[in-house]
Amino acid sequence: MKPYVLIAALAFAAPATAQEDDPGGTLNPMDTGFGRIMLNVDQGHLDMPTCATGYYITKSGRHELARKLFEACAKAGYTGAMTWMSQLDNNGLGGEYNPDAAADWDLQAANAGDPVGKFNYGLDLMRGHGVARNEALGRQYVDQAASEGLQIAKRLQGADYDLDEVTPDADNWKYAPLF
Repeated sequence: MKPYVLIAALAFAAPATAQEDDPGGTLNPMDTGFGRIMLNVDQGHLDMPTCATGYYITKSGRHELARKLFEACAKAGYTGAMTWMSQLDNNGLGGEYNPDAAADWDLQAANAGDPVGKFNYGLDLMRGHGVARNEALGRQYVDQAASEGLQIAKRLQGADYDLDEVTPDADNWKYAPLF
């Protein structure tokens, strides 16, 4: 091998060796996509864009991944993630069907001031789904959500609290009394 070819080859190899030993960075870091979002979750970097991405993750059918993201965001205080955890638990997505856990997530969101959480917890109470039935208290939660401008709560009030107004017929089996 000619000496100038060997020198050129060594010159190109030296920076690669230096980068491998450099603890200050990652070559070609993952900076977009669901993988990046989940890396944020794993590293505890939770912000609104990261938490909002859970919607797209669950809509893509990756419910276990969405559950992991939403649970971390809910524990960090994001009320929208609490209502999504309720939805996942209430429908057995990414975990077991668990109406008690769903109602608890709704209550946490309601207690944090979220109108959707108030509405959902009101429905839970009115149905006795995941929580002891208490129609009067349920209406109070719905009324609070309506007074905060939540349109579906206003719609339920306008229908004289007829739950069929806001619940698809396909879900009737789920809300039927167990005894």
